[in-house]
Amino acid sequence: MTSTQNWKSLFTDWPVDFPRSGVVISTLNEAMPFRKFWLKDDLLLLERTIPDATGARFLLLSFDVINSVKFIIPLKESTIDEAGFVAGGAETLMQTV
Repeated sequence: MTSTQNWKSLFTDWPVDFPRSGVVISTLNEAMPFRKFWLKDDLLLLERTIPDATGARFLLLSFDVINSVKFIIPLKESTIDEAGFVAGGAETLMQTV
């Protein structure tokens, strides 16, 4: 699975109990805080928390320009599990013993 597919999957399967907000960091290292988002095919429409320097409130981007996503509020373990993440490292080894 490519990075683009992973990002699309994350936004498509966003956990129900988690606010649809955060910060998208682009491959050009631009931070884009958002408070809502919508999907259409391979495009992501973000509603910014405040307008950018040009006054834009909405941003339309493709998944291939996403480098990382930051979450502003703390994540609960149940939300992390619902998103499909599993523990790694020593914790995983302890669970398998």
